[in-house]
Amino acid sequence: MSAAAQEFIQRNRLPESYLSSAEQWFEPLMQQFADQCASSQQTQVWGINGCQGSGKSTLADYLCTMVAERHGINTLSLSMDDFYLTNAQRTELGATVHPMLATRGVPGTHDVHLMIDTIEQLRAGAETRITRFDKSIDDRVTGPDTEVSRGPLGLIIVEGWCWGARAEPETNLIDAINDVEKLRDAEGVWRRYVNRALASEYQQLFAVTDQLIMLQAPSFDTVYRWRLEQENKLLESLQGSDKAANRGIMNQQQVLEFIQYFQRITEYVLTEMPARAQHLYQLGQDRQIRGYIPQPSQ
Repeated sequence: MSAAAQEFIQRNRLPESYLSSAEQWFEPLMQQFADQCASSQQTQVWGINGCQGSGKSTLADYLCTMVAERHGINTLSLSMDDFYLTNAQRTELGATVHPMLATRGVPGTHDVHLMIDTIEQLRAGAETRITRFDKSIDDRVTGPDTEVSRGPLGLIIVEGWCWGARAEPETNLIDAINDVEKLRDAEGVWRRYVNRALASEYQQLFAVTDQLIMLQAPSFDTVYRWRLEQENKLLESLQGSDKAANRGIMNQQQVLEFIQYFQRITEYVLTEMPARAQHLYQLGQDRQIRGYIPQPSQ
């Protein structure tokens, strides 16, 4: 095992068996990068889509680590989660448009223009300050310790639960699909706002993607358990700190309500995206990969 692989395992608290499985399933992605490197020296941008808890961040880290080691180039992973609007900005949205927009997560609650500008600067090899978001305080991280990227990058990987998603037909928005929509968005103001944001500025953002990778969950029903595991992992990482008691960590009931914000788009993505993702990975209930379907670039 290389030093880079060992650091990856330790960083993500994974068993060593992850590496053999990852090598088996993700070698086509590594080969894809090698082929594109041979034909172009431009910075590549790959996008990873997957519901909460599907393993997007781990895959992004793995690919960046292995590509950097194999090809001797600089890589960087970004998360849509790091580009949420500030707490103050979302509070204002909640007061002026709809109260549900104060909660981070859905399209309309990200700083899309900042994300586009960041990716463009990174592609140009410019010195770029990397925005980070701390979920335990529900706000962006600021200060002198903010990460800065310097120099050219060979690969940028962007991951997000709605990365690459497309807007639904307006007729799909007429009826509420869960209790949160029924009780808090009876008139459909929130879901129409989210859908229109997804149809416009988010498509400009997603257009930077050279390769779209999808981690396809079996169904939306698995999201609750996966997301709860995420929250527990975050809580464990914060034990002993003042942040552990912060409202940014959700309990079981809060997780159940929170994921309903994502249900509409997640269910639409699960039916619509598989046909167009260049790399489709089908996951089982245990999050293990059960199948891989490659498709030619569109």
